[in-house]
Order: sequence, then C-alpha cells, then structure tokens
Amino acid sequence: MRYRQALGREFGWLWAAYAASAAGTWLAFDAFPLTAVMVLHSSTAQVSVLSAVSLAVGALIAMPLGPWVEFRRKRPVMVAMDLLRLLALLTVPAAYALGGLSFAQLVVVSVVVAAANIVFNAASGAYLKALVRPDDLLVANGRFESTMWTATALGPPLGGVAIGVLGPLTTVVMNAVSFLLSALGIRAIRSHEPQPPARPAQRFTMADVVEGWRYILRHPRLRPLFFNTGLVNGLIMATMPLLAVLLLRDLGFSPWQYGLAFGVPCIGGLIGSRLARPLVARFGQHRVMLTSGTLRACWSLGLAFIGPGPLGLLLIIVIEFGLITCMGVFTPVFATYRLEHTATDRVTRTLSAWSITSSATTATLTVCWGLLAGLTGPRTAIALAGVLILTTPVLLPRRAHDDAPQTSPEPVREGVRPPTATS
Repeated sequence: MRYRQALGREFGWLWAAYAASAAGTWLAFDAFPLTAVMVLHSSTAQVSVLSAVSLAVGALIAMPLGPWVEFRRKRPVMVAMDLLRLLALLTVPAAYALGGLSFAQLVVVSVVVAAANIVFNAASGAYLKALVRPDDLLVANGRFESTMWTATALGPPLGGVAIGVLGPLTTVVMNAVSFLLSALGIRAIRSHEPQPPARPAQRFTMADVVEGWRYILRHPRLRPLFFNTGLVNGLIMATMPLLAVLLLRDLGFSPWQYGLAFGVPCIGGLIGSRLARPLVARFGQHRVMLTSGTLRACWSLGLAFIGPGPLGLLLIIVIEFGLITCMGVFTPVFATYRLEHTATDRVTRTLSAWSITSSATTATLTVCWGLLAGLTGPRTAIALAGVLILTTPVLLPRRAHDDAPQTSPEPVREGVRPPTATS
C-alpha cells in the first residue's frame, strides 16, 4: 500500500506556507520573553504576565471574529492575518532601533499576534477541508504535523545561535519574514474557493459569537474531545515553566542540556505523524485515536521523578520522546476526525471556539500552576498535573460511530479543481 500520496500543487503551496510560518515561529520560540529579559530587564513576574496576557486577551479579541470569518472567503482572511502578524512584529525591531521599545509594546504586539493566530488557524482549517478530498485529510494533517515537529526540533537551537551571534531581536525579524513568505504561498494558490455560507442576518448577535461553543457542546463526538484536548494541552503547557525551573535551577542542568532534553524527543513527533495513516488503515480511525490519546496521558507524571546527572537527562528524553510520539499519532487523527464531524458551514466558528478555549485554558492553568509551585515547589506541582492528565482518557469518545461525516447542504466543492499535480 502506498502512503506517499500526491495531494496536488495547490496543497503544495499551502503546505509550503505552513512550513514557512512554522519555521519562523519556532526560530522565534520565547523571543518575546528573551527580549523582555535581555533588552528591557523585566522581572520574572512581568515575563509571566507577558505570556499569560497575550493568550487570554488575544483569545478575547478573536472571539467575535469567528462568525465574521465563517461567512467570508478564507484565503483572503489567511493572507490578511499573515500580513497583520508581519506588521505587528516589525514594530518591535523598529521601536528598538529608535530607542523607544517598551514592555507595554511587547504586550500589545503579543496580543495582536495571538489573536491573529487564532483567526488564521480557524480559517485555514475550513480552507483545508475545501481544498483536499475528504479521504486525503489525514494525509494532509499528517504532513502538517511532521512539519511542525521538524520546526520544533530545529528552530529553538538555531534561533538561540542566531540570537547569540546577531542579537536578541534577530528571531523576531525572522518570524516576521516567515509570515510574509506564508502570505505569498497562500496567494500562489489558484484553485477557486467555494462560495462561503450565506450570512443569516445583517448584524451579528451574541448567539452568532457563541455558536461555535454551542455546536461543540451539543455534538456527541466533538464534546468529549473538546474537554480532553483542552485539559491535556493546558496541563502540559502549564508545567513547562515549572520544568525549566526544576531542571535549570534545582537540578543544575546547563542550558544546552535543557535544549537537548526537549529537542531530541521531537524526532518522536516525526515518527508518530508518519505512523498515523498506516495505523488508521490497519486498525481504524477511532481505535487509533482512543489508543494514542490514552497513551499520551501516561507520560507526564514521570517528569516529577527526574533526578540530576546523565541518568536524569536520559529519563526526561525518554519520557518526552514517548509523549511526543503519542502526540504525533494522535494530533493528525484527531484533527481529521474533528474536520470530518464538523458541518462545513460551522467549521470556522467551531475551530475558533476550540482555539479560544485552548488559549484561555492554557493561560489560566499556567497562572494557577505557577501559584501552586510557589506554595509546594515545582516537583509537587508537576506531579499533580501528571496525576490529573492520567484521568483525561475518560473524556475520549469510547465507541466508534457509523454516522457519516458532517457536510453543509450545498455542494461545498463546487468550482474546486481536483488535485492532480504532484506535490
């Protein structure tokens, strides 16, 4: 059976755009906290506020944009969000060059970028569903996932070198350029985009804004996944700052060892994303999603038992490798399942609601676990997060359903040229 499948030239441009923005994002990993510390000499509390506020306020700003994007063509929206992120990021080196960079500006720019990320991701999910055949969604999501893990493995170390050689704002500029390349890639797509759903009213109401959440919570297949992914991702991200404190301060790991501990395991993401499609072909979508979703919950508790020295470093690499491999399998299968079971005229609002909730949950849990670590220590807080993650598989859909994937009443692929070219 062939698993290397051509999805067409148009998907190739979308994939290239995704690769460019992913590379820029991970090259600039933690660029704003580093800028706050190295350039503005901000306190630890200010750096924490920068991370939490950007997620929370960005999600709040993005909330009313879901219904607005739903009834518009998605490709122009994606290009606009890329250009918005480009311009927002370029204000940082410009202000620095003029001697006017401030902490408040970093907060504002990070909020704008966070809101644009949510809108872009929601529009791109809807656009992907229209661009490729339903049977190709898993292949497409698998390629995005493998690209993301490649960027995750290579970006931070290369970005660290760039910062060390050229200065702290270098990766901010690289990230801005990546969004320009993404916009050019999306503009290069020539397939005609399907007509968006008809707008139901002249003015958007609060009911339109919350429609994404209403749709998710009423959907028997999406509802458990909504709570599962929100909790798992939020708890994992909430423990990342605590792991940094535990490894770098308490256990005495050097920065290069810290980078190695989280860089090498990203190979697992590549392996998992490549395994997703053959596993689904052999065992079925639901079984693979349930198994990989359960297995990814079994690793985080082990991080509370990391010790010093080479054995401690090896243990964290093994734990992170197992976790990331399971995530590499789960994420493309889950993303495909979510698109298949979301009606086409609800995709943007559903993905917006999902992203907004994820950002808000991550911000809230990050603050809570920071406070908890201050009271109990990072190791105890990490252990509690690991125990809670162990309970999350109960929120996965327990049984496979034979119902057909959701579509809109009208033919959504009208005018889209079937992908035939090799990419």
